[in-house]
Amino acid sequence: MSDTSDRTSVTAPSSLPVTDRSQSRWSWLRNSIQLMKPVTWFAPTWAFLCGAIASGALGWDESIGRLLLGMFMAGPVLCGLSQVVNDYADREVDAINEPHRLIPSGKVSLRHVYILTAVLTWIGASIALFLGRNVAFFVALGLVFALAYSLRPVRGKRNGWIGNALVAISYEGLAWMAGHAAFAPLTGESVTVALLYSLGAHGIMTVNDFKSIKGDTLMGIRSIPVQYGKVMAARMVVTTMGVAQIAVIGLLYHWGHPVAATVVLILLAVQSIPNARFIRDPENNEVFFNATAIMLYVWGMLAAAIGLAA
Repeated sequence: MSDTSDRTSVTAPSSLPVTDRSQSRWSWLRNSIQLMKPVTWFAPTWAFLCGAIASGALGWDESIGRLLLGMFMAGPVLCGLSQVVNDYADREVDAINEPHRLIPSGKVSLRHVYILTAVLTWIGASIALFLGRNVAFFVALGLVFALAYSLRPVRGKRNGWIGNALVAISYEGLAWMAGHAAFAPLTGESVTVALLYSLGAHGIMTVNDFKSIKGDTLMGIRSIPVQYGKVMAARMVVTTMGVAQIAVIGLLYHWGHPVAATVVLILLAVQSIPNARFIRDPENNEVFFNATAIMLYVWGMLAAAIGLAA
């Protein structure tokens, strides 16, 4: 009995640090993922996929692994990195308006942010170089845009026109072109469609600003809704998305892809229903608009990509 008791008293404490280290690692990983905001990863991941399809060189052989690697780079790694940088840049403002967030609350230290930023940058750059110099160029440009959006002296997010453009081009245009360049040389048609969908994405970025009109007004952030009011801003969202898709439809017909053009046209027509509802009350219909009109928009991107590949 005494021997057993002695052994227990010696070994039990040694297991505690292992448990603490395990919990600490899990907490570090959980907080890192929260900082990277997984809900934002879809747009660049989808755009990379569409660009890869538009290249016409995507097959079922080893290119699938290359595709998955590129999608991982575009979404979780690089988009996640941009979210970390943005939260870091907003830490002083968040300490006043949203003190519960990870950085101002102290749940995540600045050292944690620096390490996570370095790790994500290294992973993203390594994958980009593996996928090719052209992909690395688009990744580097996207990182510059991300820094310009969040950090001074540019801090493009202070103005809806500039900030939304930086995000839209990065999430849609550059991700699309990187996806195409990962498999085949870029074509003028693919670049044009990528830029048009970036234009439409400028409107989509505005949708996120309706829920923060009061805070943006107080903080001097001139988002589109702050500058033009709710109804006018909602009309601008719908118009921007519509003009971009109409241009894509016209070009697809002109380039000899009538099936893809017709699919995009049908998807645009169906958007008229959520568009009208959104214009009437943008604040209360934001979730509905995201789930309908914007989802139809991104399906149109895929249809256009398939058409270009044909």
